[in-house]
Amino acid sequence: MQRIHRACVIDDDEIFLYWTTKVMQELNFCDELLVYRNGEEAINALAASVEKGGKLPEILLLDLNMPVLDGWNFLKKFIKLTEKTGEKVRVYVVTSSVDLADLIKAKQFPIVHNYLLKPLTIDTLMEIKGSFGVQSLKTPLN
Repeated sequence: MQRIHRACVIDDDEIFLYWTTKVMQELNFCDELLVYRNGEEAINALAASVEKGGKLPEILLLDLNMPVLDGWNFLKKFIKLTEKTGEKVRVYVVTSSVDLADLIKAKQFPIVHNYLLKPLTIDTLMEIKGSFGVQSLKTPLN
């Protein structure tokens, strides 16, 4: 299994952040875990890191409904950043939205690897970790 060096969680829900980061640490999910509470905070920090020669996270867990800059607008800006760096990032939309329109919209973004409903489970995080580095012709979302 390939090691995840850097992962990122973007969500405004403090309880979700607390549980997810705690479980990710216990699972030894990655070497470095970045946490942001809205899309604007995340895109600014990630762009600044890239400008200084840093790498983007390999795995990104993204909420859709957040204040300041929502997940959809974050995705549009983040795709431009990945095009600039040429880095491959697996984005997992993690949301409480069961709206079919959101799932269909998520499929429009090739960078979105999967659409997951909250709450996440330990098994789901283990699956994400276990599948990292495994090449496939299709993402689970397609």
